[in-house]
Amino acid sequence: MSSVTRLDQEISELPRSRGHWRNVWARFRRRRLAFISLILITFIYLLGIFAPVIQTHDYQETNLRRTQQGPSAENWLGTDRAGRDIYTRVVWGIQTTVIITVSTFITGSLFLGVTMGLFAGYFRGWIDAVIMRIGEVVSAFPDILLIILLAATLRPVIVEFARSVEDSTGMSGLVSSGVVDYVVIGIALLPLSWFGMMRLVRGQVLVLRDAEYVQAARAMGTSTPRILFRHILPNVVSPIIVSVSFGIGAVALSEVVLSFFGLGVQPPRPSLGVMIGEVTARGGASVSVLRDHPEQLLAPIIVVWLLIFCWNIVGDALNDVLNPRSR
Repeated sequence: MSSVTRLDQEISELPRSRGHWRNVWARFRRRRLAFISLILITFIYLLGIFAPVIQTHDYQETNLRRTQQGPSAENWLGTDRAGRDIYTRVVWGIQTTVIITVSTFITGSLFLGVTMGLFAGYFRGWIDAVIMRIGEVVSAFPDILLIILLAATLRPVIVEFARSVEDSTGMSGLVSSGVVDYVVIGIALLPLSWFGMMRLVRGQVLVLRDAEYVQAARAMGTSTPRILFRHILPNVVSPIIVSVSFGIGAVALSEVVLSFFGLGVQPPRPSLGVMIGEVTARGGASVSVLRDHPEQLLAPIIVVWLLIFCWNIVGDALNDVLNPRSR
């Protein structure tokens, strides 16, 4: 056997190098707590996605003969003071959280934040100045107060517009189905999601815009959109993933807080924040429920706590796995 043939055989027997994302996934799986947290997040989200299939009752169904009952074979987590099944309302509340967090991050962080960060960092000049000044003005307000102000201001306008659409087109359900609530909360949460992502992407692009491969692409006449989205964007995906994993928990908590104060999802559509607010709201009846039936708080509070805790654990792990300095 010739030396060339032997060398080719030895090379073919060497273990093939895995792709970047396969290596990331392999390192992530070795972090057991983060991997278990990801499984829990997936399980909770699947409960919300398949709520219409796994529900045991209609979430609007009331039974005044079975109010404030403990867990049983018929009502797995018991009933509230209106006789509604708590388990069914929890899984539908999870669905509300899933819809709002996913839609907020797609429109806010991934669309507005990433796009404006690419433009601000690449073009600089007056485009960068305008985007940064707008972001600084928005971020000067306390986050939760700005979210509450936007939700309280926009809700009457959007609800009135939706009702006029229903009257003029003969459609029904825009308000009662919760679509209007999703729009209101999505718009109110935009300030919380876009500016941090934009600033992160802008910082990365400011470094990458002068990289040799970007200069070479520019010298070859490559179009600006292709440079931004084919050459620069793939190199900032890692910090984007880390930022999203940390931010989803904050957005989920903000949605719960808005619903708790009555500015988020409105009844009869279930929400984890509404469920918590119904038990802890001021008033003699609510104090009695909180004192005599605190177990009604356990299910929604545990779900909210698990989502926030698990997303933070996953975010920490992704930051370590995707950070080259920690390898």
